Amino acid sequence: MPGSSRTSSNGSDVGAVAGERVAMTMKVQQQSNTWSMSLFLSCVILLCCAVAQAQKKSKYACEEERPESMCNAANTCGSASSPCRVDVTRSGDSANAKPGIPNAENNQLFCIKAGTTVVWKSSNKNNGFTVSFGTDSPFDPDSPIMGGGKKQVTTKASTPGCYKYDVGAFRSGTVYGMSGGTKSELVILP
Repeated sequence: MPGSSRTSSNGSDVGAVAGERVAMTMKVQQQSNTWSMSLFLSCVILLCCAVAQAQKKSKYACEEERPESMCNAANTCGSASSPCRVDVTRSGDSANAKPGIPNAENNQLFCIKAGTTVVWKSSNKNNGFTVSFGTDSPFDPDSPIMGGGKKQVTTKASTPGCYKYDVGAFRSGTVYGMSGGTKSELVILP
């Protein structure tokens, strides 16, 4: 009958209990949706911040504001009394320049103080190499550095600054012996 209510065996109004359950379920769903949206927005904000930070960082040290601040005792090669020796090698399809400092890695950023003698060499027998700074070489003599397994080239670091350079290596007597050039960087400290 209209207007009548049903009661359960314990005497409570069935419609009122069902209404309370529906209201409680809707409230839980709303809270869950709000929490999920907050979590989603937090993740989006964190992702945007990470992308913006990654875009600020250049993959080249020479494009940073103060690249000389990356120099320390662990990545500085040579001194006024001992030369910096750089080993240029070929491996697979790449050329590598490795400074003569402990735990050095191929093509890592390294630093040299102005006035330091730098010896470019190759530990690979029957290999030749080229090191080119383009039109802005920081070394005397100011020309591309060309040497090999039997020909070391000695230069002197003269102009402070941060420099990108190309390294190429080739194997004597092979038709397709030239390796791909590698972009590396070095800092000449005053």
